[in-house]
Amino acid sequence: MISFASLFRPGVALVLLMTAALHVSPAFADDGFPFGTEMQLDVNRQPGSKRIPNLEIGDAGEVVLELWCKGGKGQFSVAGNTVIFVAGAMENRPCPPDRAQADDELIAALTEAGTWKRQGDFVSFVGAKTLRFRINTN
Repeated sequence: MISFASLFRPGVALVLLMTAALHVSPAFADDGFPFGTEMQLDVNRQPGSKRIPNLEIGDAGEVVLELWCKGGKGQFSVAGNTVIFVAGAMENRPCPPDRAQADDELIAALTEAGTWKRQGDFVSFVGAKTLRFRINTN
């Protein structure tokens, strides 16, 4: 005769093993680089604009950028806390010169960043200027 306990134990062991594997996996690490996520620059909106720059980072570091005016693609390469960002061609959209300049400065700051750090839902790219992004968690 098979008891309930003998059927229950292997199921519990499997659930515990799966839970432990998920906590060790880098994809779920709270402090790992946010591959496969979207994040938004931690700034206030510019006057007269509803947009806030955001980055959509793919699993292999490919990036889709939507800035105050411009949009385009790029690539992140990450090793430990070192980061390299290479911008691709940007689409120039009609916008005021001050927003276009802010886009250029943001791209330059990302390109100049040499390190990154994560604190919960925030990722900072650190170089001559530090850029702080909030990971979209919804």
